[in-house]
Amino acid sequence: RIASEQLAAGVPMMAEARVPWTRELSAMVARSPFGQGAVWPVVETVQRDGICAVAIAPAPGLPDDLRSAVQATALKLAEHLDVTGVMAVELFEVVGSDGRPGVLVNELAMRPHNSGHWTMDGATTSQFEQHLRAVLDYPLGSTVPTAPLTVMANVLGAPETPVMSMDERVHHLGARFPHAKVHLYGKSERHGRKIGHVNVLADPGVDPDDADQVAAVRAVAELAAHWLSHARWADGWDPHTGAPVGDFER
Repeated sequence: RIASEQLAAGVPMMAEARVPWTRELSAMVARSPFGQGAVWPVVETVQRDGICAVAIAPAPGLPDDLRSAVQATALKLAEHLDVTGVMAVELFEVVGSDGRPGVLVNELAMRPHNSGHWTMDGATTSQFEQHLRAVLDYPLGSTVPTAPLTVMANVLGAPETPVMSMDERVHHLGARFPHAKVHLYGKSERHGRKIGHVNVLADPGVDPDDADQVAAVRAVAELAAHWLSHARWADGWDPHTGAPVGDFER
């Protein structure tokens, strides 16, 4: 907060207009020096305390025409900026004066990005492989999803580092959710630090626009990430009693 007398003294400022957005989206795109482009499905990102906590691929309930427009915009931006490699186009979804959804580009990240980590398990070609292909000017790989829905949840350092080792936490997670894909970064644990992420792929036949089915897959991903962070099951699940965990228990 800046006092009025500071403003009167001519303190330089930069202000951004408030955007009444409904949710945040991200479109990962890749481009090679030859000019070949590739784009993954548009995802919904969920931010907590300024950190991307969850990415849902594809973004549920996004109209097909808007989804295509976002992907086309990402490709055009990569071409216009002469990008080599992978770039994330972060967007706000907004509602226009006519009541129809639209988007505003919020930020560009010219690198592999947190919102693209789901591609490591949920797409034919991950953002990291694609980045290398693009930099080397190799033909770009397919961006076709390997599952109807993938949810990525970040593993963040807990306020207090658990006594239980990370190896033991991964062991317990594998026992409860053997289908969860764990990616750890080899970093020391510190409160709020990104130390890894978990990808959970939905079974064939899951409808990515069905809110209940999306919520069920997302719940598994977030439970897994919370467990790896805190060594405590957020839903109170007891591994010794084998309490039921819902339809997505394997």
